[in-house]
Amino acid sequence: MDKKPVDTGNVIDMFTRKPVDDNSASKIIRLAPEQDGLEMLYSNDANPDKLFSMKILCWALMKNGEVDALIPWLNKVVPARELNDPLNGHWEGYYDSYHDQAFFEPPFHKVTELETAASYFNPPSDDADLVIQEITDGIGTHAVLTEDQFKSIILVHVTSWRLYNDGRLLAMLADEKKVDTTPVLTGDECLFPAQEHQDFRYFFHHIIANKIKHGDPEAIAAFSNLIEG
Repeated sequence: MDKKPVDTGNVIDMFTRKPVDDNSASKIIRLAPEQDGLEMLYSNDANPDKLFSMKILCWALMKNGEVDALIPWLNKVVPARELNDPLNGHWEGYYDSYHDQAFFEPPFHKVTELETAASYFNPPSDDADLVIQEITDGIGTHAVLTEDQFKSIILVHVTSWRLYNDGRLLAMLADEKKVDTTPVLTGDECLFPAQEHQDFRYFFHHIIANKIKHGDPEAIAAFSNLIEG
């Protein structure tokens, strides 16, 4: 089910009506939070007869018009259909637990939401550092920080995800020393981007993060294998 590469030669930007160049074709231009519990299905080489699921962070509209789910995976955020890691996972589809149904195309209501919002909120400038959207993290993502090569680690809950005008999507963490009011909300001045912090290493789902916090042997062993791999 590998996603076929997109030929952008004949792709027209839906807003400017100009051809989309190769470098910007996959640029994220709009997000729609996943609030109904939809999940990504994936398999891995270690368990070829099993399917695993992971909660979807949000749906994203790319500049070339494509829509896909976004998943925090290892040290980055990836479109679900581009997941193709020999050790950790291959995309197999999406899953709706409410209807107990697997599907393979982004939901129509999410596509409509993204396209309509992108048209309405089309950024007025080309400033790369302009924040065009910020959504809260609704799936309990944690960032792993370490300053001593994993001799010690800090697990920090991701407060929000900030989308910039150049397509960067950064996980925002709260600097506890700068927290003035609680709860910490999107846009708070105490937030800093995980991916730009020198100690950032990985993203973890909250279930794994909590198991590590509580010293679960299997979670610790899996984490050890990850950092030693």
